[in-house]
Amino acid sequence: MRIAFPYPDIDSVDVPERNLLGLFFPSIVKVDKSEEQIIKEAFSHPTGADPLTRMLNGREKVLVVVDDYTRSTPVRKILPYLIKELEGAGVKKESIKILVALGTHRPMTEEELMTKFGRQILEQYPIINHSWWEPSQLINLGETETGTPVLVNRMVKEVDFIMGIGQIVPHRVSGFSGGGNIIQPGICGEETTGRTHWLSAQFRGREILGKIENPVKEEIERVARKTALKWIVNTIQDGSGRLVAVVTGDPFLAYRSGAKQSLEIYRSELPREADIVITDSHPYDSELWLAAKGIYASELAVRQDGVVILISPCPEGVSPSHPEVLELGYQQFERVDQWIREKKIQKLTAAAHLVHVGRVIKERAKGIFVSQGISKEQKERLGFIHAEDPQEALDRAFGLLGRDAKVAVLRRGGEILPMIKESAG
Repeated sequence: MRIAFPYPDIDSVDVPERNLLGLFFPSIVKVDKSEEQIIKEAFSHPTGADPLTRMLNGREKVLVVVDDYTRSTPVRKILPYLIKELEGAGVKKESIKILVALGTHRPMTEEELMTKFGRQILEQYPIINHSWWEPSQLINLGETETGTPVLVNRMVKEVDFIMGIGQIVPHRVSGFSGGGNIIQPGICGEETTGRTHWLSAQFRGREILGKIENPVKEEIERVARKTALKWIVNTIQDGSGRLVAVVTGDPFLAYRSGAKQSLEIYRSELPREADIVITDSHPYDSELWLAAKGIYASELAVRQDGVVILISPCPEGVSPSHPEVLELGYQQFERVDQWIREKKIQKLTAAAHLVHVGRVIKERAKGIFVSQGISKEQKERLGFIHAEDPQEALDRAFGLLGRDAKVAVLRRGGEILPMIKESAG
């Protein structure tokens, strides 16, 4: 069977039918309502909270925190409804601030801001990239009950109501994105984000990814509560990227409602663990820091001592914001843990990333990487086997495991949640 990828410059691959375990992808959901209707109804029916207009009673200054270029949340469709609600509650236009939750990603470009927000919003409201790398732009709100320092964008103290717009998809660090994630890592400093990410590195991917309740999400929510996040708008999109549901209201209760819906869409059942997993990283394709999401999903689908093949263009290379990744390469947990104690690596976000990928390509399987944006030398320094194209990658995998190896292909690998059929053991 010929398998194509969502990248015009990357060739397809031929997988023999006898080897193909299947093609697996998030569900495509049939919805009778338009996206506009879904958004409008969500504002009228918040979860665990009063309607926004009532919540805003007596509030004058509002901070709207919005996810960045790495997420496909249809912000430009949501903001007009949100602003209408704010105006209806008496919030003045000049009292509305919009902050982009970069986490530890690079700032959004003007072109990306235009695509995300639309010209009308850009011209009428100041939109600010969160400066996570700049200590002067952060304030210290103390610590969570478990000792995580809460360093967050100083704008949270310049307003009297904070709300967030984001999406809910499976997430290696926090189980699912959405809810409190818009604050942590969204608008926190690296020290805070490093703590939650390093906590996630203590666990294997299958212990966190796709788990609505988990220790990391709990800590993220402690940070969000300390920052006084009051209301969210979270979207759920299907396997085609279309908006199929929106939850609004309490950041923690609405998140859980939305995560249950997201789980049903993004889970995809495999009959057994695959010997070889071929995955794209779509829609997280700009750099390896993001494209690694395809690797994380593969951990749940590949057998011990199997092979994972990642197909991703990565035009921005490994990670513009985190040069440590290429310098140190992907590693097993014990080595990175030692580097932290020896101060060889300072940024815990980068340390966690090294472990998240290392748990897959160093501990569970071998990793083969096809990407025009990353050189052969860089791939090998990171710990991957280089392949020029998907066919070469598959041939290398067969060479490692034999011609009878079973192959699973993961579509939309940046978001899919593979699940092994229970009867398969």
